[in-house]
Amino acid sequence: MQYDFNEIIARKGTASFKHDLTDKFFQQGDILPMWVADMDFRTPDFILEALQERIQHPVLGYSFHPESQYQSIISWLQRRFQWNVGKEWIGFSPGVVPALNLAVLEFTRPGDKVLIQTPVYFPFYSAVKDHGREMVLNPLTLSDGRYQMDLENFISQIDERTTMLILCSPHNPTGNVWRKDELESLMQICLEKNILVISDEIHADIVYPPHQHIPTASLSPEISANTLTFMSASKTFNIAGLSTSFFIASSEELFKRMEGAIGRLHLSQGNIFGNVAMEAAYTYGALWLDELIAYLAGNVRFAKEFINNCMPGVSLIEPEATFLLWLDFRASGFSDKEVRKLLVEEARVGLSNGILFGPDGEGFQRINIGCPRSVLEKGLAGMSKIFTI
Repeated sequence: MQYDFNEIIARKGTASFKHDLTDKFFQQGDILPMWVADMDFRTPDFILEALQERIQHPVLGYSFHPESQYQSIISWLQRRFQWNVGKEWIGFSPGVVPALNLAVLEFTRPGDKVLIQTPVYFPFYSAVKDHGREMVLNPLTLSDGRYQMDLENFISQIDERTTMLILCSPHNPTGNVWRKDELESLMQICLEKNILVISDEIHADIVYPPHQHIPTASLSPEISANTLTFMSASKTFNIAGLSTSFFIASSEELFKRMEGAIGRLHLSQGNIFGNVAMEAAYTYGALWLDELIAYLAGNVRFAKEFINNCMPGVSLIEPEATFLLWLDFRASGFSDKEVRKLLVEEARVGLSNGILFGPDGEGFQRINIGCPRSVLEKGLAGMSKIFTI
């Protein structure tokens, strides 16, 4: 490998949410942070070098999105997903979560119903509830170690007030990569019922072979016209602190409305460093990403073997994507409350509680494996002292 993902980087004292707020969040000291979904790997050199080159210029004034930034996105999407995107389809926002909230505000009205498929990334809940919309849950079903969409339940939840689906693809926290037939079936329902699709695809780049991410909007022109796609280089290249993302809409109407919602708050300009980092990532990042995926796949194998051999009371939902693992503690012999307490007070590991992702997350925990293998081993070793029955 050209890149070293085994390097331990001290992040305490850098105003890191994940590292510097761990003690406060878990109300315990000396907790190994494996919760917040950013990675502990060095941000790639080609991004740091691009930022350093830009900062050599003595003026950091207003900037815009140059043609080269658009082209880096277009080329990346074509190479990685065989998705041909027009420049006029691309807009920018300060993050996927802010964009989700703005989309809810722009395309729904108070009292409208918004569908989400649970368990799911917890900001989806606040994006709906905080703006006076009604949240409708379409729980995924766990079968043979993989989550499935329950389309019968999905259809049963729809009425005249149902106007939006927020889709997580690939799915966080389960690690699902939705198959073409799964997406097509879901999208056909949305077309028939006039439900706008907001597709959060922030984890699209980190997919384990032989699985392949399919952008929702790439399925057909009709589906594309009914879909707003939100993406970012932030998770992939560990640059979340630069608060930069983009959206894609082939529909001129959807694009103008989304761009207007962002523009009215003067949020579309972005920041110099976020723009530079995104362009560098999508221009030079292919080899680094391939090596990252290979390393993370090794972490998945290590975790799976360790859990199977040393933690018989815990099972791993094997991920098809993301650097996040969904762990099932329901057969551990402990209640959900006891699991949370033992992880912090005995194992000294900080994970994301499954209940944060919805009521069907009870009994589960999400662990971040975007770290050197020695850190992963330390976390699992601490857990294995407890969850052995």
